[in-house]
Amino acid sequence: MRRSKTISLAEAIQDYIKEMNLEGKLSEIGIINSWEETVGKAIALHTSKIYFRDHVLYIQLNSSVVRSELLMLREVLKNKLNEKAGREVIKEIVLK
Repeated sequence: MRRSKTISLAEAIQDYIKEMNLEGKLSEIGIINSWEETVGKAIALHTSKIYFRDHVLYIQLNSSVVRSELLMLREVLKNKLNEKAGREVIKEIVLK
């Protein structure tokens, strides 16, 4: 007996993600995982902690020089990371 409403595994997973409202969290994890690729290895080495809270990306750095550089590039960084996510995930970046 053939089922008329068969779907692929990818479609089933996408439906599950939407049903469980996991899209935002998966986007946040994707941004955190792409941090080194976005800023480069030199800056990523000075990043000690990176996390999200209420659409704000918190980045803890262990170099004041790197922090100063990133402060000037904060808007560009936010736009690049949101572009990688495919939607606006980051509303603000806080550098510590």
